[in-house]
Amino acid sequence: MAVLKVKFTKTRRGKLAQVLWILNWVSVVTGLIIFSLGLYLKIEVKKRSELMISRDLQTVPNMLIAVGTIACVINFFGGKICYDCSDANKFSRWKLFMLPYIICTFFFTFCVFAGAIMCYTMRNELESALYRGLKDALKYYKDTDIPGRCFLKSTIDMLQIEFQCCGNNGFRDWFEIQWMSARYLDMSSKEVIDRFKSNVDGKYLLDGVPFSCCNPSSPRPCIQYQITNNSAHYNYDYLAEELNIWIRGCREALLDYYDQLMQTIGLTVLIVWLFELSVLTGVRYLQTAMENVLILGDPESESHGWLLENSCMETAKQNFKVIKNLGKANQISTLSGKSDPNVDIPIADYGPDNVPPGSIPTVS
Repeated sequence: MAVLKVKFTKTRRGKLAQVLWILNWVSVVTGLIIFSLGLYLKIEVKKRSELMISRDLQTVPNMLIAVGTIACVINFFGGKICYDCSDANKFSRWKLFMLPYIICTFFFTFCVFAGAIMCYTMRNELESALYRGLKDALKYYKDTDIPGRCFLKSTIDMLQIEFQCCGNNGFRDWFEIQWMSARYLDMSSKEVIDRFKSNVDGKYLLDGVPFSCCNPSSPRPCIQYQITNNSAHYNYDYLAEELNIWIRGCREALLDYYDQLMQTIGLTVLIVWLFELSVLTGVRYLQTAMENVLILGDPESESHGWLLENSCMETAKQNFKVIKNLGKANQISTLSGKSDPNVDIPIADYGPDNVPPGSIPTVS
């Protein structure tokens, strides 16, 4: 018994073909949208690649770009097929091509679905990549005169200003590293020398942060040095009042940004996936209805269309039998090929058996 069987008149078949032609062109546009979202995500990840350690973050953008490109090609041909399927005579040209097209498109929709799921599972990779990448970037903040690292100071400053953040996990990260280059320190000063000697690693550590951590909305001038020293500032209590520097860490800020971006892209791709499935369902109905018209031999007659010719269980059993028979045929052909050890051995064109009788000398 056919699954979801529907009766179509000639007029309904024509309207279905026209609607599907339009929807396939809409699907081309949705393919371009997925391609554009993948390209935008690729650019956003690449833009801050120097702050990330992992190199596997381009998998999701590349997946979306590939899926969007293939979707445009598939739906372009789908629109051409649906346009011709409005006429029974033109449909005969596509009859053998229709079922493979539907099967390939059905499996392709799972790639679209996989792309959407990958958008939601990218957070863990991002979190790990940002944690290690930002930690190293802060460490090299002071190396403005070293090739390969000189751009990091500008990158970190712009990041903290744009995302209103400070440090990796928070502003205290700056207390644990030397972020001022020795070339800008007076090495003859006793205070500087004492600060170098005050820790085991011999670094110039202080309870201060770069200027980019300052909150410009604060009414008080930015306190970026001696943040934890209440006596160094007038009317200041480090623990009691709100600091005029950014409290949130940059890793959290970037994760929130990418999370929002990935959720938006993932939701968009999921909607496109559902739309592709609905269009594919319509194409399946059109294909089966037009094939039944050819069987009846009357283009004006009514015909039935369905999703599956038999029930789901029967269809699954038939497909399993086909796969099983293919496996047996392959096994038999393999064994038969091994039964004759002389297969594909060339026969020599010389020897006593190949010498013509006339060429053998006779004794007189």
